[in-house]
Amino acid sequence: MNLIIRAARIIDPKSLFHNQVVDIKINNGLIEKINLSIDNKDNLEELQLENLHISQGWFDTSVSLGEPGFEDRETISNGLQVAAKSGFTGIALQPNSFPILDNQSQINFVKQKAKDFATELFPIGALTKNSEGTELAELFDMKNAGAIAFGDYNKSLDNANLLKISLQYTQDFNGIVIAFCQDNTIKGKGLVHEGIVSTMLGLKGIPSLAEELIIARNLFILEYTGGKLHIPTISTAKSVQLIKEAKTKGLHVTCSVAIHNLILMDKTIESFDTRFKVLPPLRKEEDRKALIAGVLDHTIDCITSDHNPIDIEHKKIEFDLAKNGTIGLESAFGALQTILPIEIIIEKLTSGKTVFNIENETLDEGQKANITLFNPEGNYTFTENNILSKSKNSAFLGQNLKGKVYGIYNQGKLILS
Repeated sequence: MNLIIRAARIIDPKSLFHNQVVDIKINNGLIEKINLSIDNKDNLEELQLENLHISQGWFDTSVSLGEPGFEDRETISNGLQVAAKSGFTGIALQPNSFPILDNQSQINFVKQKAKDFATELFPIGALTKNSEGTELAELFDMKNAGAIAFGDYNKSLDNANLLKISLQYTQDFNGIVIAFCQDNTIKGKGLVHEGIVSTMLGLKGIPSLAEELIIARNLFILEYTGGKLHIPTISTAKSVQLIKEAKTKGLHVTCSVAIHNLILMDKTIESFDTRFKVLPPLRKEEDRKALIAGVLDHTIDCITSDHNPIDIEHKKIEFDLAKNGTIGLESAFGALQTILPIEIIIEKLTSGKTVFNIENETLDEGQKANITLFNPEGNYTFTENNILSKSKNSAFLGQNLKGKVYGIYNQGKLILS
């Protein structure tokens, strides 16, 4: 649709109009004109919203949707609508469906399902067949079908040689390997962060060492092989330090952090509420502060909601039996606004496009209109009424959040929440 957006403040440091309040004329999906005031000679539809801010469209680097196989948790169609109304013009889809997205036909299936939606879907192919960690999947075929990277969601690769081979092999076609980091022998039967809280509650703990050992191992392998490695959802202070040192060496490593690890701590599990059971686990305050510092000094490249819908049968049960995961799309912007300045939030919600080699349009004339619309002001309490997902397993229920997402404009479509 063609329209004129009125009185919008542009938040895009790469744009000529950064931090200016302007009108934007969109024609055939492109930004035709930006000016202080635009005449509506063509009688186009107009959009004017309170304290409207716009930025490049946000991109979430880790979203699970369930379909195919787990449609009771979430479908692709509803998930993309949730993403759009949460401000995301693009999402990276994790391969943890049933069947696992480990071949060309599965990548084609989810891309076909996502056609004609305002929010674009970029599939991550499984690194190993059936995400079992024993044999590499059809990486090159999946790349040709549209996979943007390869990784086994929340599964650490025990076989160091397989990671070595994957980093060598993917260099032939500029592929990216995603390596979730956790030493499974050290984790053992751990459920939460190992510390004072886990001891008090009598819950088996997951030491920070479990994450840090594998990060150190994987970085050594990357230094040996070359290639591109993305480490998702880091959670400890030492992890930030290790990645910072690797970047100083010039290694091609990027990383992300989940929003809940930036805001919540292990003490929240004192209620035994399974909404707070996530992987990696919520850590202590020192880790949380180090993660925020890593975001601010750009050691951490991007922030993800790590959106993972879980049905009530697998979530609202005994703590040790409940599945890990929280939904996060709907609460992402409001939660981040409680801890970070707006320009950092926008940068970290869009930088994933650069990490995964996805076109990143600036808000300038002649560019594709890939836009998120929001109001950074206003406080509210996040309740189940704010949840649009089929699953309701949000770690942010009852939290005081800030700001409002109006929606997106992308693929020639306007979606408002």
